[in-house]
Amino acid sequence: MERLLNWWEKSSQSASPLHFVDIVLRGIGQVMFQNNPLSGLLFLTAVCWGSFAAGVPQVAIGGLLGVVVATVTAQSLNVDEEALGAGLYGYNAYLVGIALPTFLATSPLLWFYLVLGAIVSVIVTLGTAKVMTTWGVAALTAPFILVTWLLLLSAYAFSGIHGDALPASGQIVPIPAEAANPLAIADFVDGILVSISQVFVKGNGIAALLILIGLAAGSLAAAGLALAAAMISIIIAHALGAESQLITAGLVGFNPILTAIALGSVFYRPGSRAIAYALLATIVTVVFQGAMVSALTPFGIPTLTASFVLVTWLFLLPGQKLD
Repeated sequence: MERLLNWWEKSSQSASPLHFVDIVLRGIGQVMFQNNPLSGLLFLTAVCWGSFAAGVPQVAIGGLLGVVVATVTAQSLNVDEEALGAGLYGYNAYLVGIALPTFLATSPLLWFYLVLGAIVSVIVTLGTAKVMTTWGVAALTAPFILVTWLLLLSAYAFSGIHGDALPASGQIVPIPAEAANPLAIADFVDGILVSISQVFVKGNGIAALLILIGLAAGSLAAAGLALAAAMISIIIAHALGAESQLITAGLVGFNPILTAIALGSVFYRPGSRAIAYALLATIVTVVFQGAMVSALTPFGIPTLTASFVLVTWLFLLPGQKLD
């Protein structure tokens, strides 16, 4: 495997088409902080599997189109070569590309929206990174959230494009106690796997396993933290009385997974203090996810990765040395 990766490194640096493919794969890998083309390939395979299994191939196509358009856009804007080569201008567009076909009806205008969103995501990434440098924190998936929220909200204003899978807007009401049913062991295990695959808006167990393998290929610590965060988020959400259907659908756990990976293996060196800090942030993300659902219910748009971004920023701002 190491020999193959070395060959790929040398080949992708010397051949222009392979170099472009390498950037695209790294962009997909960066969704879960993996600057690794193999991780990106496995994540791409997971999304393709989950999309075709669910009968929505447009999601897989949209993600690939988004990251390709963003990579071309970044090259045209003469962005920093090192950041471009690491895929840092592609991952937000990849998420835009899989989110829009998930929530909006398939039509020619959807693809226009998607290409527009991918291009704008690069510009927003550049701007957000410059602003966040002031506080010494990364942009994370904030560009994806901002661009996708605005595009989904605008769908309510145009008759040519509409959201056939957007959450129903309404007033904030407490969930009934009967919605928080006890979880069987099978539901618990299924919730862990689906939480992992929901990072890529896919509720599929096989896709989750491919994603875990992709994480392990880039970082064993990240793979371990993803599993731990998925388990902890399900336990905490269930203990707090969250809606069981949301837990088993993975919609409570995917944000905490990203928080745990970011704080426990990316921005801090893996160690006992960093892991404890990351797991505390994981629990906080579960609570913040509930807050984001309540806050966005009147607007009829999904939370996306907002609670992950907010909690990670809050836990990075103190600038503590945890090594």
